[in-house]
Amino acid sequence: MSDDNAMSLQLLNGISGFSGMELGIFKLKNGVLESDMLEAAKIADQEFLSKEDGFLGHAVLKGKGGLYVDLAFASTQEKAEEICGKWMSNEFTLKYLGFIDPESANMSFWSRIK
Repeated sequence: MSDDNAMSLQLLNGISGFSGMELGIFKLKNGVLESDMLEAAKIADQEFLSKEDGFLGHAVLKGKGGLYVDLAFASTQEKAEEICGKWMSNEFTLKYLGFIDPESANMSFWSRIK
């Protein structure tokens, strides 16, 4: 396991208590390298998300057909929405979002019920 993956897993420690989650499904813009998107996600984690009250973890998943999933775990759904609401005014998350094809993006918020 790479050091970057180990760090990402450390960020996810403690998510067993999450009650809210942001789920985003997207594709990359044409010509974007996955490695560049992942580096931007890592920096957004370090410089913004990890400093937000109620933030519990962030993961990026890869599926088939060029689909990706962005998961952000928070203490409550309200916290997930509050944190996500700051993405459009944060330099680090804006850089990450810059790799995403906006036509493909679908985002929703979820509350844990079990």
